[in-house]
Amino acid sequence: MDKKQGVNTDYVVIKAIEDGVNVIGLTRGTDTRFHHSEKLDQGEVMIAQFTEHTSAIKIRGHAKIVTPFGEIVSEKKQ
Repeated sequence: MDKKQGVNTDYVVIKAIEDGVNVIGLTRGTDTRFHHSEKLDQGEVMIAQFTEHTSAIKIRGHAKIVTPFGEIVSEKKQ
């Protein structure tokens, strides 16, 4: 954690296991809003990080997520 700005400098790696995985960045502050969205196809990788503007990342679809805390696989899209 970067104590100067209160922002986590760790990266999150997202690898799409299927086509059409959505990665959505959510804002910080009193009103949480979508501020960025990406669509990944199978095999594509996105490296993201939490910033002073991004407080959460939502992942929709079948993907492998690697964080400093471990790995998780999101559920396959129904």
